[in-house]
Amino acid sequence: MLQSTPSRPSQPASTPTYNPVRTVTSPTEQGSIGRTVVIKGEVSGSEPLYIDGCVEGTIHFAEHRVTVGRHGTVTANITAKEVVVMGSVKGNIQCSDRVDIRAEGSLTGDVLTRRISVEDGAVLKGNVQVQVPEQRPESKPEKKQTQTEVKPVAAELISAEKPKALSAGIGA
Repeated sequence: MLQSTPSRPSQPASTPTYNPVRTVTSPTEQGSIGRTVVIKGEVSGSEPLYIDGCVEGTIHFAEHRVTVGRHGTVTANITAKEVVVMGSVKGNIQCSDRVDIRAEGSLTGDVLTRRISVEDGAVLKGNVQVQVPEQRPESKPEKKQTQTEVKPVAAELISAEKPKALSAGIGA
């Protein structure tokens, strides 16, 4: 009987070796505002945010995603890296990456973003401005050099063709 008892603790000791190692920033970690929560004021943070309640004021998550759930009601200006709208948003949205308005979502306000996705059935009332990502400064001078090199060649071709045309006209 004493020998059967020690064999059982050895089995649970082997179980933790199968658990995956947690990383420092897990993609599932996010702040959450539940259905019955009402917030009036400024909401900001440094992790993704899921809103299923009511928020009035401003929301600032510059480096993270803000998701407005199906039961979420937001009357606020939102600044975030990415915004997903499945509920109702009244206010302006400024994104550094993407705005995604799902079929059951509603947005009344202006949008400034690099990418936008609006599903069938979604409601969008307001202005949309899609920004072009900034280009590298190194690529701009290369284009100017190419244009500069082409212009003299084109001018030489034009000036070279004129005497041939004149000489052909004189000889005829």
